[in-house]
Amino acid sequence: MNMALFPDVVVNGETIPSAAIAAEAQNHAAPKDKPGIAWRKAAQALAIRALLLQEARARGLTGDPEELSPGRLETEDEALIRALLDEALTIAPVTDAEVQAEWTKDPDRFRSAPLWDVSHILCACDPRDAEETAMAEARAKAVMARLDGDAKGFALAARESDCGSKAQGGHLGQLGPGDTVPEFEAALRMLPEGQTTPAPILSRHGWHIIRLNAIAPGQVLPYETVRPKIAQALEKAAWTRASRDFIEGLAKGAQITGASLAPI
Repeated sequence: MNMALFPDVVVNGETIPSAAIAAEAQNHAAPKDKPGIAWRKAAQALAIRALLLQEARARGLTGDPEELSPGRLETEDEALIRALLDEALTIAPVTDAEVQAEWTKDPDRFRSAPLWDVSHILCACDPRDAEETAMAEARAKAVMARLDGDAKGFALAARESDCGSKAQGGHLGQLGPGDTVPEFEAALRMLPEGQTTPAPILSRHGWHIIRLNAIAPGQVLPYETVRPKIAQALEKAAWTRASRDFIEGLAKGAQITGASLAPI
C-alpha cells in the first residue's frame, strides 16, 4: 500500500502517523482489491481512540490495567479508556419487562442445540499438499458415483473410507454443534434430512462424503432458562448504543482531518 496516497489523521491537533494507521489496518478486514477500506477502518479506529484518550486526560483520569486473560494485561491506554467509559456512561438496569418482551418476540429463537445422526466417507489427505488433495478428491468423486442414494448403498460404499467408522458403515452416531470441524458442520447445517452432500466436502482431514440420516431439532427452552442470556444481550446492546452516542458527542466538538467517523 502506498502510504503517500493516504493523509495523516489529525485529531484536535494530535497527529496519528500514517505508519500507525498502516499497522492498525492489518487488524481490519477488507477485499483484497480494496485496501483503502481497511485503511479507512483503521484511521477511524485510531481517531476514536485518540478522542477517548484526550477526553480521559482532560478529566484527569488514570487507568489501572487489569488482566484480560491469563498472562495478558490491558495496556495503559486500554485501562484509561475503560476508566473513561465507566465514568461517562450510565446504563439503566435491564428490567424484567424488557427481558420478557424480548423473549415474547420470538421464543423459537431460543432452542437447545440440535442433534444430527450422521454417516460419512473420508478420503484422507493433507490439504496443504495440492497433488495429494487432487488425488483424494478424484477418489471421493469416484466413490460418490457408486452411491445408490439410500442408507444401505452408502454403508456399502463406506468400506472405502479412511475413517475407523467404516466398520459401522460410516456411521458416526449423533453429533451436536462443535463436535466436528467447522467445514464438516457447515455442510451438515445445509443438508436436508436423509440426503447426502452433492459433492465431497474438503476439511483439514480430507474429502468427506456426508449423509444426514436424521435430525432432532433443538427444543424451545423455557423462559427462566434463557432469561440471563437475554438480559446479558440487552445490557450489551445498551452499552454499545451509549458508547456510540458518547463518541458521537465528542466528535461533534472535535476537529478531525484525514478520517471520517461515519459508518464504513
